[in-house]
Amino acid sequence: MKRILILTAGFGEGHNSAARGVRDGLVRIAPDSVVEMRDLFAEVYGGLNETVRRAYLALINRWPRSWGLVYRWLDRKTTFDQDFAKFTRLEAALSRLLESFDPEAIVSTFPPYPYFVKRIGRDNSRFKNVVVVTDSITVNAIWYHAPGDYFLAPNEQSAAIIRAHDVAAGRVKTFGFPVSPKFADLARARPPTAPNRPRLLYMINAGTRSAAETVNGLLRLDLELTVTVGRNERLRAEIERTAGNRKIQIVGWTDEMPRLLCQSDLLIGKAGGATVQETIAAGCPMIVNHIVSGQEEGNARLIVETNSGGIANSPAEVSAMAAAVFADGAKRWRDWIANIAKLSRPRASLDIAEFLLGL
Repeated sequence: MKRILILTAGFGEGHNSAARGVRDGLVRIAPDSVVEMRDLFAEVYGGLNETVRRAYLALINRWPRSWGLVYRWLDRKTTFDQDFAKFTRLEAALSRLLESFDPEAIVSTFPPYPYFVKRIGRDNSRFKNVVVVTDSITVNAIWYHAPGDYFLAPNEQSAAIIRAHDVAAGRVKTFGFPVSPKFADLARARPPTAPNRPRLLYMINAGTRSAAETVNGLLRLDLELTVTVGRNERLRAEIERTAGNRKIQIVGWTDEMPRLLCQSDLLIGKAGGATVQETIAAGCPMIVNHIVSGQEEGNARLIVETNSGGIANSPAEVSAMAAAVFADGAKRWRDWIANIAKLSRPRASLDIAEFLLGL
């Protein structure tokens, strides 16, 4: 019976999504294992952490280029270990947790944690320090400078970046991004021919100011449109007014995203780590309509450079690209489908679980 500690933080959904995927994979593969998932930043710093987290989310959604400057500044740093020495309360809390839980593996989906583990200076031979990298292509230095025993990369493009920075090849594993095991349950081969009436999923989790205009343009096309608005009731009302009598499905907060993605022929959304990796797992091509400078640039590059989707920078470009994708017998869509299938690893969380259990 393995004891595995998963450490995450709420600074971007990718970290939490990866942590949940690893946890759920472990529960599926070895239900008798003891798995604990913790956000020590939230536990230790409480209200201060929430204030900083909200400021971060506001920055990346409203002023993404400004965050890009911060991201590139972090990428040039080489003093992470010294910088994290200031977090004495978190370090103390982690030390107590390691003493009480006594894990055989520590899995970090948020990059500062491996540095804290090293600073604590406990007998590291008692456990493996595993880093789950959530960035694609534009992998920040904070990841590959981390003192991890193993680095789990979401794709080969990211693994190559990590190895290029003096991380031994044997310490870098490429299982894929740990999406929910539900993707493995729902995985299906896409038909080689175009759908009669394409099912398009528009996830509105950024760029809400132009959401209504985007919906209006998409509703002019011959397709089935589903729009997710989360818990934003003001946005729901705005989309309902925009749709009028035209047929549309509006979805609030849901835990059925794996099903929605696997049933859709095309996704429109931001280039967030979780969003991009889930659409890849579902084998659903993507039109990226919002990119945060820094880590999301790599996610968008992964989609474009593998010809698994495209980028549209305005509502008009979104609807024009969606129309073009299914034009001429849906040739472009069929190319995207074939290429994204090569990237898709819906079993990633299960494969990662098996790796962790074998340590």
